[in-house]
Formats: sequence, structure tokens, C-alpha cells
Amino acid sequence: MASMIPYSNYERALRRQFPFDMLDDLLASPLSAVNSNEAFKMDVEDAGDAYVVSAYLAGVGRDEIDVELNEGRLSISVDKTETEEEHGKNYLHKETRAWSASRGVYLKDAATEGLSAKLDNGILTINIPKQDAKANVTKVSID
Repeated sequence: MASMIPYSNYERALRRQFPFDMLDDLLASPLSAVNSNEAFKMDVEDAGDAYVVSAYLAGVGRDEIDVELNEGRLSISVDKTETEEEHGKNYLHKETRAWSASRGVYLKDAATEGLSAKLDNGILTINIPKQDAKANVTKVSID
């Protein structure tokens, strides 16, 4: 049992050769942040008078999530940590681990009042009301 190899890595384990396996690991590590295992999926819906943002965060608790709206930029940050109970176990194969990720979206007419967020069954849903668009352009008359 100690030499268990996940099915997805089985073929790679069979063809490993000394100089090349280290090179494969080196080349794969920079791309791991791009991999979907490192980040979370997020949907942004325009619901007319509000935005509805859904972030898929299975296995993440409320205390591991930070949500901020700063000048129209909504940021969702996750810092998932392993518990002490998980450190003491003798895993033969473990794909869940401590990780952190951050995603953001710019919502130019997002209101800072009336925001609400709910975490239910691993889905974080944030409702952001819209405000009337402010005119950022000021005409200057020439004398």
C-alpha cells in the first residue's frame, strides 16, 4: 500500500528516468499556479440592479475567506490551512493541502452600501447593488 500511485500519475511513474524526472518536476512547478487546482472558479452575473458573484470554494470555511470591495474592485482571497488533526494522520495519498488564492473583478458601478455575502454548500454568493454611474468627466470651458 505504501507504494500506491494515483491512476492519473501511473503512466508517468512507469516511464520515469533519472535525469528527466527532475526536469519534468522543475518545468511543472511554475505552471502549477495556472492549474485549476491552485485557484477557484468564479462567476459574475449582471442581474439588472445588482451584480451576483459566485465563487466555488468547496472545503473552505468562513474564517478562511476574505472579501473586500475597494473602489469598484471586488477581491476574494482564500487562505486554506490544514488543521492539527490532519498533520497527525498517516496519508498514503493526499491531494488536499494548504493553499491560498485570490481572484478579483472590477465592477465600476458597484455600490458600497447594501452588500451581502453567504456561504452555502461550498458556494460563496456575494450580492453587490449597483449605484447610478457618476460622471467622471468634467467639461472645462476655455476663456
